[in-house]
Amino acid sequence: MKLAAIAIATLALHGVVRADDAALLRCRALADAAARLSCYDALPVAAGAGTAATPSPARAPAQPGTAAPAAPEGFGLPAKAPAGDVSFIDSRINGRFAGWDPDQNIELANGQIWRIADDSRAYANLTDPKVRIERGALGAYYMVITGINRAPRVRRIK
Repeated sequence: MKLAAIAIATLALHGVVRADDAALLRCRALADAAARLSCYDALPVAAGAGTAATPSPARAPAQPGTAAPAAPEGFGLPAKAPAGDVSFIDSRINGRFAGWDPDQNIELANGQIWRIADDSRAYANLTDPKVRIERGALGAYYMVITGINRAPRVRRIK
C-alpha cells in the first residue's frame, strides 16, 4: 500500500498524474486490495499526461490472442560495413617467428604493431610467416598466422 501511494505521489510530482488529494486519500483508505487498485485505476489523468502515464504500444504487454508488434527491418542483424570498409589486412612478420605470449607486441612488415590482447600463447618455428588481421565481433581483431592453427585476439598499438 505504501509503495502504491509513493508511486502515485511521485508521478503526481512529475506532472504525469494530476488527481485531487481527496481522491487519493479516499483510495488509500480502502482496506480491500482489489478495491483499492480499482480506485487508483479510476483516478482521472491530466490531458497532457496521457502519453507519459500510458505505456506505448511497443512496451505494452502482449495480450493473449494478439500478435506482437512488428520489429524494424534490420533489428538484431549486424550492421553492414560501408563499401569502403576493410574487414582484414594481409602482411608478414619479418624474420624468424617463435610464437607469442600474452601482452607481447608483434611488428608486421607494413610497420603496424599489434599487441596480443588475450591470455593465449603459442610456440612456433616459422620464418617470414604470412599474417592476416581479421575484424571479429564487437570490435575485436584476430591475428591469423599461416602455419599456426590458433588466432590470438590482438589490438593495434601503432
